Amino acid sequence: MNLDLLSHQLIDRFQHGMPLCPEPYKEMARILGCRESQILACLQEMDQAGSLSRIGPVFEHSRAGASTLAALAVPAERLQQVAERVNQYPEVNHNYAREHFYNLWFVLTGPDRPHLDRVLKELERDTGLMPLDLPMVTAFRIDLGFALGETP
Repeated sequence: MNLDLLSHQLIDRFQHGMPLCPEPYKEMARILGCRESQILACLQEMDQAGSLSRIGPVFEHSRAGASTLAALAVPAERLQQVAERVNQYPEVNHNYAREHFYNLWFVLTGPDRPHLDRVLKELERDTGLMPLDLPMVTAFRIDLGFALGETP
């Protein structure tokens, strides 16, 4: 994907450290020297192009509820259908395909462990597939980010 200057600047500057204030997009515009409407239009364009998956916080799940990594072994011909079903849950904040027996992986976050158990049971009932449930035992803090290189 070929990014324009503003898209490039937004990703490089704000994939970590989005402003925590009442008007974050206005603050982003101030920092980048443009208008808030330009920031919003740029984010919308990246979203529509499929190059932006989400804008939101990453938080310590144990302080705000419960979280688990889950996987399903989905027959190849059903992968799209099952992925769309998984994506219907607001509790899912990542969902991705892998080349493995367990080929659909997703993270569930909810208010408590019983809530996650209900979602996993519902998915099993709806899909006929048994979720692999991998709750976090030890947290590893990885500051994942990608520098885009030179500005266009």
